[in-house]
Amino acid sequence: MSRPLIAILRGLTPREAPAIAQALIVAGITRLEVPLNSPDPLDSIALMVREFGDRARIGAGTVLSPDQVAAVADAGGRMVLSPNCDPAVIRATVAAGMDSYPGVMSPTEAFAALAAGAAALKLFPGELIGPAGLRAMRAVLPQDTALWAVGGVSAATMGDWYQAGAAGLGIGSALYRPGDDADTVSERARALVVAWDEVAA
Repeated sequence: MSRPLIAILRGLTPREAPAIAQALIVAGITRLEVPLNSPDPLDSIALMVREFGDRARIGAGTVLSPDQVAAVADAGGRMVLSPNCDPAVIRATVAAGMDSYPGVMSPTEAFAALAAGAAALKLFPGELIGPAGLRAMRAVLPQDTALWAVGGVSAATMGDWYQAGAAGLGIGSALYRPGDDADTVSERARALVVAWDEVAA
């Protein structure tokens, strides 16, 4: 079963990518993001797509320009996540057939992102906006808008985000830190999946 959780693998290297990806997928996390400020991120994405593209949705984070969007598409990525709302990046992502998750903090940014074709909105930084901010945004956005909370998300905060109406969660350091081995990531991923299943039950 696919859960609405994105693993944010900042700092991942191509050498580690296959083992970390496998650990996450087996644990039940099948959306994998490699931020572009990681070492050789496009190589990691291409490796993961080649081995696991039929079982996982793999893409890039910290995508800031249309040129970077094109590079992610060339690597086989299927989703693009950004820390900001740049309509040019969103439009390039949609034109390339990928899902766009732009970062937003305000209704103004949220409506601009939706107008440009965003598949979902990434509330970022989540720890600044908080579940109360998400709830307030939901009140004014179209009812079917998917709002994902990213930043400061952990097993302890999942319930608050879910109750506030988060469509999904992006999880970074609570799941993976540079240098972590696959066993460590697997243990954390399994615990987060159990926590999510309990919250969503």
